[in-house]
Amino acid sequence: EKHISIQRHLADLEKLAGLKEGEFPVAVSQNTELHVTDEKKPCPLCPEEKFKACYSHKLHRHLQNLHWKVSVEFEGYRMCICHLPCHPVKPNLVGDQAFSKMGAHYHCIICSATITRRTDMIGHINRHVNKGETESRFITVLAPKASREVLKESATDVQVLPNYSTPQKTDSYFNPKMKLNRQLIFCALAVLAEERKPIECLDAFGATGIMGLQWAKHLRSSVRVTINDCNENSVTLIQENCLLNKMKVKLNTREDDQDEAMGDGEENSDTIEVTKMDANVIMHLRSFDFIHLDPFGTSVNYLDSAFRNVRNLGIVSLTSTDISSLYAKAQHIALRHYGCNIVRTEYYRELAARIVLAAVTRAAARCNKGIEVLLAVALEHFVLVVVRVLRGPSPADDSAKKIRYLIHCQWCEERIFQKEGNMVEENPYQQLPCDCHGSMPGKTAVVLGPLWSGALFNTGFLRRMLFEAVQYGLDEVQPLLKTLVCEAECTTSKHFSTHSPYDENKQEECGVYIKTPKTSAESFLVPGKRKCEELIRSAAKRQKSENSAEHPAFYYNIHRHSIKGMNMPKLNKFLTYLSEAGYRVSRTHFDPMGVRTNAPLAQFKTILMKYSTPTYTGGQAEGPVHLPEDVQAAEQVQAAGDAEFLEDDKSGVAAAAFAEEYPPGCEAD
Repeated sequence: EKHISIQRHLADLEKLAGLKEGEFPVAVSQNTELHVTDEKKPCPLCPEEKFKACYSHKLHRHLQNLHWKVSVEFEGYRMCICHLPCHPVKPNLVGDQAFSKMGAHYHCIICSATITRRTDMIGHINRHVNKGETESRFITVLAPKASREVLKESATDVQVLPNYSTPQKTDSYFNPKMKLNRQLIFCALAVLAEERKPIECLDAFGATGIMGLQWAKHLRSSVRVTINDCNENSVTLIQENCLLNKMKVKLNTREDDQDEAMGDGEENSDTIEVTKMDANVIMHLRSFDFIHLDPFGTSVNYLDSAFRNVRNLGIVSLTSTDISSLYAKAQHIALRHYGCNIVRTEYYRELAARIVLAAVTRAAARCNKGIEVLLAVALEHFVLVVVRVLRGPSPADDSAKKIRYLIHCQWCEERIFQKEGNMVEENPYQQLPCDCHGSMPGKTAVVLGPLWSGALFNTGFLRRMLFEAVQYGLDEVQPLLKTLVCEAECTTSKHFSTHSPYDENKQEECGVYIKTPKTSAESFLVPGKRKCEELIRSAAKRQKSENSAEHPAFYYNIHRHSIKGMNMPKLNKFLTYLSEAGYRVSRTHFDPMGVRTNAPLAQFKTILMKYSTPTYTGGQAEGPVHLPEDVQAAEQVQAAGDAEFLEDDKSGVAAAAFAEEYPPGCEAD
C-alpha cells in the first residue's frame, strides 16, 4: 500500500485526519465562538511531540499550509512532507527537538524511498523519469512511457532514451561526439574482414547497439556480430533497434539459449546475436577474431579477459574515456589504474596513448601473446588503441621489451626513453640531449612511465583503412586517416592513390589466399600453425630491419617553444625549413600546432629562431619588449633607415655596432 503522505486531493488528507467538510467552524474570522462539541484531533503526519492535538480549524490550517503546500507533485499525486519517525536520523545532543527538525522527509511514489530534502526528491523523481521508470506501484492507471527519439548515423537508425548523452541519467548511453571513433573502428574491422571471411566480432558494451548494427548492416556476410550488455534495459533496446533496422536477433543468456527472430531478414547474414552477460564472462567463454571494448571510463579491468581467448592475428580495439587520469589531471588515478607516474607535458595526448598501450602489452604478455600496434589516436574525448595479437612467447617477449621509462626535462621539455638494460647509471641526466641539469640548480628532470616506446601506427594498415573509408563513403574520418598516414611515414606529402592497396601484393599459397603487406605482419589469413609461425618470424625480422624507419617518438608544440618578441613562420613553411635541414618532419593529429620530427630540441629552436622575424611594438605603453642583443641591434639599424644593411647582416655586424654604442653593463632597454 502507498504511504499515507501520498494523496491526490487535500480532502483525502483531511479525511485521513478524521475531518469532514464543514465540520470545523468557518466563522473564526468573524470573532464567533467555536463549537463546544468540537474535539481535539492529532495530525496524521506529525508525531505528538511535534504537533499536539488541536481543534479542527487549526488542524485544517496545519494540513493545508504545511503538508499540502510543502510537497512534490507527480502524475496527479502529491508526496506531502512527513514528520513521522519513518526516516532514520542520527542521535543528537539536542534530543527530541533535533529529531523533529531533521526528521522531515518525503516518500517516493515509485520506489518508496525516503528522502529528506525537497530538491533531492525532485531530482530523484527526474532520474526515474529519465530511465523510463514512470509506472508507480501505487497508480492503477499506467503512466505513459517516455518518448524515444530515433537518431540516424551511417545509414543506421537507433532509438535512444531521454538524456541519452548523459551516462549517469540513462542505461543506454549514446554519444554523438564519438561518431569519429565508431568510424575508425569500422574501418579497422573492414580491413580485417578483407583478410579472412567470415570473422566473429564482439561489441562488449553495446548500450544502444549502434556499433554492432553498423558492422552487420554494411559488412553483411563477412562478419558474425555479437552485441553484449549486462543491463537488461539495454538488451531490450538493442533488440528493438535490430527490429528497426530489419535484422534478425538471436538472444542468448548465460543460463539458457533462446532464439528469437525479429524483422524481415531471411538470410543468416542479417542475424545479430545479442547476449546479456558481463563482458569478462563472455570473453572468457568464447573466442573472437575482433573485440572492441568501450566501457565508461578505464578499460584495464577487461584486458586480461580480452586477450585470453582472442584468436591469433586477431584485432583488439579499446576506447578509454578516463581522460582526466590519462591527460594528467588526476595523476593518482593514473598510478592506480595503469601503474604509471605522469606529469602534465606538452605532448600529454601521445603520453596517454603510450600509457594505454603499455597496459595492453602487459595484459597480452600475461597470456603469452605479443601485440603489433596498428593505430593509436588521442583526441578531446577519448583515447583509441587498435592492436593486432601475435600468439607465442617470443612475440610477447619482444613486445614487453618495448615498455620503458621516459626521462623528461621540466625546464626545456626535452625527453628521451631510457636505454635498455638493468644497470643503474651514475648520472641519468647524461641521457638527455639538453644541458639544463648543468646550468640550472637542483633536480631538473623526472622519470615518467613505464610507457610503450614502439611505433604508434602501421602505415600499410592505415592506407587500407583509408581505402575502406572511401569505399563506404565515410567522409568525416578521411581527413584524419590522411593525417595519420603522413604521421606514420613522418612526411608532409599528401598524395594518396585511389586504387585498392590489396591488388599490389596478392599471392596464392597452398590454396589459401594470402595478402602480404609491405611492412610488418599487418595482414594475413590463418593458413595453419606452421605457416603462421613462419609469417610471424618473417614479420619480426622485417620489424627489426625497419626500426630506423619508424616515426620519431613525441612531438614539439611550435607555440610552446616560440621566442618572445618574435613572429614565428607559418607552420607549413617551418616544416619545409626543417625538412631542408635534413630532418624527418610531419604534422600530428595529437596537436594541431605540433611538429613530429627527429630533430633535437636545440636544433628545433635554432631553426625556429633563424626564420622568425622581430615584432616591432613602437609606443608600447606596457614597457619595452626584451629581445636578444642582435635583434635589438637590428631594430636600431632599422630605425636609422638602413634596411639593406639589416637584410645583409648575416655575420653580426649590427650586433657589433650595437655593442660599440652601448658598452658592457648597460641595460638593453
